[in-house]
Amino acid sequence: MTTNQPNVDATVGDLGEQGILDAMLPLLDSEQASLGPGDDAGALRVRGTEVLVSVDTLVENQDFRLIWPSGLEHRAYDIGWKSIAQNVSDINAMGGDATGAVISLSLPKDTSLEWVRDFSRGVAEAIQGLGAQELTILGGDLGKSQEISVTTTVLGECEHGKVLRSGVQVGDRIAVAGRVGAAGAGLSVLEHDRNEQVWSRAVRRLVQAQCRPVPPLESGPRAAEAGATAMMDISDGLIRDAGRLAKASHVNLELESSVLQDYAVRLEAASELTGTDPMSWVLYGGEDFGLLAAFPEGLEIPEEFTVIGAAKPANGRRAVVKLDGKVAKPETGFDHFG
Repeated sequence: MTTNQPNVDATVGDLGEQGILDAMLPLLDSEQASLGPGDDAGALRVRGTEVLVSVDTLVENQDFRLIWPSGLEHRAYDIGWKSIAQNVSDINAMGGDATGAVISLSLPKDTSLEWVRDFSRGVAEAIQGLGAQELTILGGDLGKSQEISVTTTVLGECEHGKVLRSGVQVGDRIAVAGRVGAAGAGLSVLEHDRNEQVWSRAVRRLVQAQCRPVPPLESGPRAAEAGATAMMDISDGLIRDAGRLAKASHVNLELESSVLQDYAVRLEAASELTGTDPMSWVLYGGEDFGLLAAFPEGLEIPEEFTVIGAAKPANGRRAVVKLDGKVAKPETGFDHFG
């Protein structure tokens, strides 16, 4: 008896491009696209007059390791999940909703077909699990490479108008939503040489925050509707990204560490394992994809936001971030080329 199903042990080199696509596309099918994967370009119905666009890349040994020093094997599912999460976070930070995406996937020839399927499941389940049900996969590209590389471009739109980084006004309250420091703590655990078999549940939750982040997707549009003057996601660390917000708006941001202590307490399990000060993750750890936003004084702030400081006049030529009255190091935080 013959079957059209490929062998479970098949690799992408065994199947060729069409065989890989035949395995992936049924897992990514959506009725929301007016034209989905299969043609030279996809097509998406757009209700408004502006389309938001964001793109990010995940590269093996730069953004993830297939096997971490801790011994944990990084699932393809999590790479698929994160490729969606980090991009819909950018749309969320503009106050918008993600509506369409294209994915470029480059793979070594000996990559297993099951890896590709697991990756596709991660993409599909991230869309549902993160609450991005309006997002549909429109297509993408598939190629051969020496290492795994995933580039995802996401489109979106804003019902209440886009929120920029440059709108902070003196007197605005600075607030955060979502996790802060958890992904950074998880990364430190993954890079640590303590075997994953000794991890507690609390440590495993922090590792999952790194591998499978959960941006607060409802909070971006809620902040925009509430009247946020500026917003961005926290992808490279709170202090580094706050510096970008300050620079774009030509104001100083003065933050209070006492308000951030609750976030540090949640990271103590990783701190005990690695010997790292948990506040360093809160201030400088990235990839939580939470939100950093500014709200005018007197405005009712959505309840999931925590006020951590205020915007003050920039005295001098350069806007800075201050923590407890002292200028924070702007160069500290994640940098691809740092």
